[in-house]
Amino acid sequence: MSSAPSTAREARRKERLAAAPPAVEVDHVSKTFRLPHQQFHTLKERVLHPMRSMTYDELHALKDVDVTIRQGEFFGIVGRNGSGKSTLLKCLAGIYRPDHGRVKLHGRLSPFIELGVGFNPDLTARDNVVINAVMMGLTRREARRAFDQVVEFAELQEFVDLKLKNYSSGMAVRLGFATAIQVDADVLLVDEVLAVGDAAFQQKCFEEFTRLRASGKTIVFVTHDMAAVERFCDRAMLIERGDVLDIAGPHEIAQAYNELNFGRLVHDTPTEEGRYGDQVACEISDAWFEAFGERVAQIGTGTGLTAAMRVHFHQAVENPVFAFTLRNEIGHTVFAASSEWKGTETGSYAAGEEAVVRMEFHAVLATSLYKLTPSVARAGSGADTMDLREDLATLYVHATQDTGAILHLPYSLEVERG
Repeated sequence: MSSAPSTAREARRKERLAAAPPAVEVDHVSKTFRLPHQQFHTLKERVLHPMRSMTYDELHALKDVDVTIRQGEFFGIVGRNGSGKSTLLKCLAGIYRPDHGRVKLHGRLSPFIELGVGFNPDLTARDNVVINAVMMGLTRREARRAFDQVVEFAELQEFVDLKLKNYSSGMAVRLGFATAIQVDADVLLVDEVLAVGDAAFQQKCFEEFTRLRASGKTIVFVTHDMAAVERFCDRAMLIERGDVLDIAGPHEIAQAYNELNFGRLVHDTPTEEGRYGDQVACEISDAWFEAFGERVAQIGTGTGLTAAMRVHFHQAVENPVFAFTLRNEIGHTVFAASSEWKGTETGSYAAGEEAVVRMEFHAVLATSLYKLTPSVARAGSGADTMDLREDLATLYVHATQDTGAILHLPYSLEVERG
């Protein structure tokens, strides 16, 4: 899509969601689990040690979670393992009852929150689909009608009469997800179990997310996939050890999640707006675009283009990871590159030295304003950021024709008379 229609469409969606009534209300919800110090496995143990079961630790899984999700909103919940994401989803589904606060849902709910929940391993896929569909509100006649669509989506036609205990985890995920989306639900709860599926099925699920999002369904989505958060979510929540650290736009939450994982607490104040890392070992002093050997602020689509950054080293650094991210004006990531992905040895640098890093590519880009985010990280995966300067350089790309696409790829077209 071109930037202008996309911007207008996203603006209309935001306005519509802001005016929409609530679909999910989480009102100051807290949930605590008691973990006994002694667990008994026999009656004899319990009789001999009656007092041991009186002591326990408390796990505060959720602490005063308060959020309202609007009808038609695609809402992400992200956080590290053990942060309370799945506990919150189970409170929404009614599996857990909150210790404090309340949860209110408006409309029919379709939960897909844990692999195998609601499935009987000793029954066939056919029986499980019908039973689960009925449990989620369909009549038996509706469930039987939906069966063919479930099996077709899950691509399990050859295994419908096989008992579920003989299914692989990936096959069970496909069956469960396909069943959940056949219910004409107003609110869908989807946990990160989709990660069990293969790449082809995950893409199929994402295409279904696009359809559900466009049709106005409310989706609450737990995931570790920040690309999916930025691709689908209208808003997202970052949760850590039961505390809600932030509720914001998908890009802000994805950035905060990455920073939380890589050692910087998200509520720490950045050194300046849009800048992350401590800049102790090195810092990015400049970034720009080049074409035909000159710095440029605008170019035509299809032009050979170079993105560049200048890095000054304050300490000795071995083989740093240099990376670039290019986003359009509505914040969609259209391109990313890293020396780590290319397997490039970047060298050793002493204190006081500088490096100029250039990335060359063809700007087969639609008309839009593009923003360049350079970063430099310690050797490894590129996760340990030393300096990242968001949207440091900008470039306007113009084209003679607006195709409505994100990219203007070169192509050939032939017509033969039939």
